[in-house]
Amino acid sequence: MDAVTLNCPTCGAAAAAGATACAFCRARLATVGCPSCFGLVFVGSRHCAHCGARTEQPAAGGDAGARCPHGCGPLRLVELGGVALRECTGCGGVWLDEPTFQRLCSDEERQTVVLARAAATPRATAAVAGRVRYLACPSCTKLMNRVNFARVSGVVIDSCRTHGVWFDADELRRVVEFVRAGGLDLARERERQALAEERRLQSMRQGMAGAQHADRWPGDAPESDAGGILSTFVSLFVT
Repeated sequence: MDAVTLNCPTCGAAAAAGATACAFCRARLATVGCPSCFGLVFVGSRHCAHCGARTEQPAAGGDAGARCPHGCGPLRLVELGGVALRECTGCGGVWLDEPTFQRLCSDEERQTVVLARAAATPRATAAVAGRVRYLACPSCTKLMNRVNFARVSGVVIDSCRTHGVWFDADELRRVVEFVRAGGLDLARERERQALAEERRLQSMRQGMAGAQHADRWPGDAPESDAGGILSTFVSLFVT
């Protein structure tokens, strides 16, 4: 297998399997195993140089008419290492349906494939960088919500509650790296701590309210009740 020449998927120039960048077009290179023979191939190659099998195939099913929410045009359907995604060749954005995104967040093998592809794909031009606006879902065309993934990742993604998640150029890589670094566990721990603190404060407020009530004379009405009585009294004479 090692004797087989690998070629850059961007320009076609010969390159060693261990190369990290093409010597001719400077595209970044990364290798993954062929799903058929397990020989090394560059991410982005359409066929394996060892056995000739297709390594990147159009994804089956899905909305074939989905279009880039930035207006670049139709999204290309791709299946990469068991991850079915739709990508825009113009701005570099990626669309994932909700079940696929959940599987990606929990499967390290799929994460490795996505990161390898990101490393091998030249950065898209920053045509949409710096523009903050709500985007339409590629599936239903309704405006998506902008959310900070896991609240602490710092990656603001566009989410349609029903259909999926849109990642602008390089955002999917950043989210996957956040997940692999234990970011979801950190987010869950912070959520747990915040909930525990809220319960502690609530308990303190209830204790203070009970102490204030115990200090009143039996015939004293609570201030809130007095306010309610006054409001009722006034309303009787205002038409």
